[in-house]
Amino acid sequence: MAKKKILNKKSMDFLEKYLNNAAPTGYEWDGQKIWMDYLKPYVDDFITDTYGTAVGVINPEADYKVVIEGHADEISWYVNYIADNGLIYVIRNGGSDHQIAPSKIVNIHTKNGIVKGVFGWPAIHTRSKAKEEPPKPDNITIDIGAKDKDEVEKMGVHVGCVITYPDQFHILNKDKFVCRALDNRMGGFMIAEVARLLHENKKKLPFGLYITNSVQEEIGLRGAQMITETIKPNMAIVTDVTHDTTTPMIEKKKEGHIEIGKGPVVAYAPAVQQKLRDLIIDTAEEKNIPFQRSALSRATGTDTDAFAYSNGGVASALISLPLRYMHTTVEMVHKEDVENVIRMIYETVLKIKTGDTFSYFE
Repeated sequence: MAKKKILNKKSMDFLEKYLNNAAPTGYEWDGQKIWMDYLKPYVDDFITDTYGTAVGVINPEADYKVVIEGHADEISWYVNYIADNGLIYVIRNGGSDHQIAPSKIVNIHTKNGIVKGVFGWPAIHTRSKAKEEPPKPDNITIDIGAKDKDEVEKMGVHVGCVITYPDQFHILNKDKFVCRALDNRMGGFMIAEVARLLHENKKKLPFGLYITNSVQEEIGLRGAQMITETIKPNMAIVTDVTHDTTTPMIEKKKEGHIEIGKGPVVAYAPAVQQKLRDLIIDTAEEKNIPFQRSALSRATGTDTDAFAYSNGGVASALISLPLRYMHTTVEMVHKEDVENVIRMIYETVLKIKTGDTFSYFE
């Protein structure tokens, strides 16, 4: 496919709707319904499982199965304790960053709908300059304007209610996408766009393609672990986000040099099957798709690990989208990187042959 504009108005409308919807870990189903509704014209069938992973399938009758995958969940908080004075203490649901919480508006999800609140913080005038205490999980609290615990409970808030940030999608300087939960609803968006392009370009695949939007990645790759046992794929190409390391306070000697706008990031790690990775790189070079490289020690920390080590071993690779400010409400990616991840997966899928084993011994 020649290099050209990938995203259209319909794509962008879907992206904005998908990102603005809350889908915290364990509560992904509303977002999955939005995703499936968009994907429906481009696939032949769907698979869903007990915990909410959704899979669009092209050629479901085929024996040879290829997965392209992202994850659907976003980090959040749980109500953990309600004090007598009505202030709410929280615990993490995924890797929520306590340091960004003070002064943030929150949505508390109850059976009666959203209850608004704020993460309060002592005024600067009242804090000790000699020994200033930083925000920590045990000292940040949510104020919903209630006078006491009884009023909190009457508003429908109880221990176990999930809490998200309401920050909405926007674009900076024409080509920087900014929102909470780009990690990793961008993955679900990009694999859906691959399916759209295959359909619009009338590409016929000789294998089954499983466009997989997994749940519960943020708490241990759980959705991918479950769905790979259901699908039993022959190979998997996973997409997630990775750190742009050019912002302050990141040590490049430790984290590597990755930058938004410079292309997708191809991972090197034990879980990444080398021949599949080589196919991705060869395809990118042939199609003039810019890319970067990243070395990952031991585990990738992504759903790649879940697929690679399942079912006796599944040839798996990881293509990451560079992102700034991970696990904050202002995560940022470059539009061109998004398009190039889509292009890289699309072109690689077209190179895959039914029966490929990627064996080192052939």
